Amino acid sequence: MKSAYLQTFVVSITMGSFSRAAENLNITQSAVSRRIQHLEEQYGYPLVDRSGPVLVPTEAGRIVLEKAHRMLEIEKDLIQDLRVLERRKGVGFGCSPAFGIAYLPEIMKAFMLSHSTVSEMNFSFELPDKVVEGLREGNYQAGVIEHFEDFDLNGFEIISLPDDDVVFVSSSRLKIDDGVTIDQLIAFDIYMRKEGCCSTKLLAYNMVNTGRNSSEFARTIVCDDLHLIISTVCEGSGITFVSRSLVDHHIRQGTLREHRLPSFQHSQHRTLIVKRTVPADLLLSDFIECVLAAFSPRTTPAP
Repeated sequence: MKSAYLQTFVVSITMGSFSRAAENLNITQSAVSRRIQHLEEQYGYPLVDRSGPVLVPTEAGRIVLEKAHRMLEIEKDLIQDLRVLERRKGVGFGCSPAFGIAYLPEIMKAFMLSHSTVSEMNFSFELPDKVVEGLREGNYQAGVIEHFEDFDLNGFEIISLPDDDVVFVSSSRLKIDDGVTIDQLIAFDIYMRKEGCCSTKLLAYNMVNTGRNSSEFARTIVCDDLHLIISTVCEGSGITFVSRSLVDHHIRQGTLREHRLPSFQHSQHRTLIVKRTVPADLLLSDFIECVLAAFSPRTTPAP
């Protein structure tokens, strides 16, 4: 017997009709009817009372319904356990593009030096809420998020990392003074990533918190390529509000200048989140150690 037939029976009773079950399962209504009929023929009893406006289980149907819930739950646990075996090949990790660009090269170099035989690594650049969602769904075993708002991280192992510093930067060609004000900065074009990314959300929060609006900048140019944003700003075409770790080497070289406003919040939390599906997963533990080592005092972000 296929578990899909039991699932069809459960959904039909839950939804109260074959048509709504078909819509929910993305199959035809006739396919739903055939599956229910197959179960009834196999068990030798009618399972569904079709006489009323809403489908209800018969006495035999209630017995099958109870067991079906248990069997489907066992199958779900089985699939999750098999996925754990698959993930043991490597590590699944989610983070923001800014963290990935600034820190992942060094982290991966350190990790692969001692784990050259690892067969699979899964890295994804996502918004913080998508990283948390991916961890809950088992797509990742660990992730790093930058945030100034609270997240529901119950059920995860939480490790606080040094705060992410977010600053305005401009080309030295623009000759913007160190004591620049927001009134002076809004005269420039600002290059930002899409709405919802960490720095864009923090900029919007700061602008509102100081009685201003992000729309006050001369123009807002949205670009999802951080490398392109930074190179464009380096050429003197505008400014951006970005994680300092991304532009640290440009600032040290004098190509870019950083600007901080007294009324702005320039730091946000950076949190390492871990979901240990296997208590003694040494591979994951070693990867976490490499992440932590990237923030040791002797380390600077990769250019």
